[in-house]
Amino acid sequence: MASVKPERRGLGRGLTALMADLGSDATDATSTPAHRSVPIEQVVPNPDQPRRRFAPEALDELAASIRSRGILQPLIVRPHGEDGALYQIVAGERRWRAAQQAQLHDVPVIIREFTDAEVAEVALIENIQRADLSAVEEAAAFRQLMDRFGHTQEQLAEALHKSRSHVANQLRLLTLPDAVQDMVREGTLTAGHARALVTAKDPAALARRVIERGLSVREVEQLAQGARKSTNPSQVKRDKDADTRALEGDLSATLKMRVRIEHAGQDGGKLSVTYRDLEQLDRLCALLGGTA
Repeated sequence: MASVKPERRGLGRGLTALMADLGSDATDATSTPAHRSVPIEQVVPNPDQPRRRFAPEALDELAASIRSRGILQPLIVRPHGEDGALYQIVAGERRWRAAQQAQLHDVPVIIREFTDAEVAEVALIENIQRADLSAVEEAAAFRQLMDRFGHTQEQLAEALHKSRSHVANQLRLLTLPDAVQDMVREGTLTAGHARALVTAKDPAALARRVIERGLSVREVEQLAQGARKSTNPSQVKRDKDADTRALEGDLSATLKMRVRIEHAGQDGGKLSVTYRDLEQLDRLCALLGGTA
């Protein structure tokens, strides 16, 4: 098969193009290159695949499905750089492992010419699309796509068919202590509870209370808010001058959200904006990003 020169793509367009390669249109008979069958022994996994654990029960279920119906979605592969007879998996290692369990001799593949960077990007995107990914794992994948490949929250939301607020809220989970993030990964703490802990003074201690007492998300929000109010009794109001209060009023009126300014002398200060709901958060993000 003739080698196809990898296409150079801009960041936003590149992400959309990669998503198209993983989407249903990739299996269309008119796509180029078309899907074909290759011997399963000629397909090898990607050693840099970010997902290392494959649940045995889930593999057993998929293998049983493959035995009865075959592989419904072809694997995405690329020519192996060291051996022209081999293909490296770009997306679909779980299907490949299950196909081995089902003792298939051939697997359907779509051959793409991906660079090493694009392979890493696609592996992250495929993991995001998995249903069993925890909120923290999804957030970590979002962060990697942003840090390694320069994608913005808007580009991720559009390409992954998720809301901008969903991407923003998941990313906020990465500000929690590692112990709390582990609770979310293990399933002992829900993503909703974790988001409510983001603004708490001691998220880890409050998370333990959540698990011990079976608190609701609303109760956690109230506890987190109450702790913040009780830590600084009216000190902010006492230290503020008329100019600072006037500036707070102007910013609050402009944003239509509550704005608080806290000066720290020569060390600068802190500006906080309180939003009422996710719609306000979206609007704030758009204003800060210059897209409103």
